[in-house]
Amino acid sequence: MNTADSVSTYRTKRSRAASRSAQDWIFDIVVYLLIGIITIITLYPFLNVLAISFNDSVDTVRGGVTIYPRKFTLENYKQIFSYSTLLTGFKISVYRTLAGTVAGLVSGSMVAYTLARTDFQGRKFVSTFLAITMYVSGGLIPGFILIKNLELINTFAVYILPGLVSAFNIFVIRSFIDGLPFALQESAKIDGANDFAIYWRIILPLCKPALATVALFLAVGQWNSWFDTYLFNGSNDALTTLQYELMKVLQSTTTNANNMRGGNMTELMAQVSPDSVKMAITIVATVPILVVYPFLQKYFVKGMTLGAVKS
Repeated sequence: MNTADSVSTYRTKRSRAASRSAQDWIFDIVVYLLIGIITIITLYPFLNVLAISFNDSVDTVRGGVTIYPRKFTLENYKQIFSYSTLLTGFKISVYRTLAGTVAGLVSGSMVAYTLARTDFQGRKFVSTFLAITMYVSGGLIPGFILIKNLELINTFAVYILPGLVSAFNIFVIRSFIDGLPFALQESAKIDGANDFAIYWRIILPLCKPALATVALFLAVGQWNSWFDTYLFNGSNDALTTLQYELMKVLQSTTTNANNMRGGNMTELMAQVSPDSVKMAITIVATVPILVVYPFLQKYFVKGMTLGAVKS
């Protein structure tokens, strides 16, 4: 190919690129606009909740607060954190989240590894039994009687043991393990590794996406749980949780507001503002999970995808 042909070819490619660039620009603009609209729709509710939580109680009654507080104040948060048991509840919530997540991961991954073994004769029976538990439960009263008979009431273990094994989490991890080459386990056995060594040194390191996904499920569930505290440890302030204490704050604020109806509304909302307190409680309960999520995000989508396509 001579120089003239090369120049002609270059000009042809350049003209084609220029002709396509206009379409590409239009496509990019439309995509960015759609992404921007979706981002605004997604972020607006959270920003609105954040703005109301920092907004003055009297001003909140007027309405119209958007994504920024008109009259900035910390009184809503001061009212929440003025409760003496709130710090204890925060500590217990952190402890139960950490302990529950670790215990759930270890127990769930062990069961999943066992069910992923093709030489496990009870694999189909155990899998069917676990699947049934996802749709059928004993109910609230039998569950309470069981916890009482096990002497777990007014103990920290009631936060960990009842939810130690989750069928859904087991299936997610097992599906991931099924996608790993079985030759890895066979070669490890040839090298003299036992089942626990294979599980701990080979399976777990390769299951990080699935484990991160399950860890997020467990952490969110443990952090947001309050009903078990209400049922089993409601009378024990030493074992109260943050969510339970925030629920009591909200209930107390709403009750006080209802009792003061008919009085001076300005004075009422200056003292208690259920709407503002609700938003502040939402922020307090949500921020810790938002802090944890970015560290697990890179594993989350991969773990959910691989866990979903496998049977």
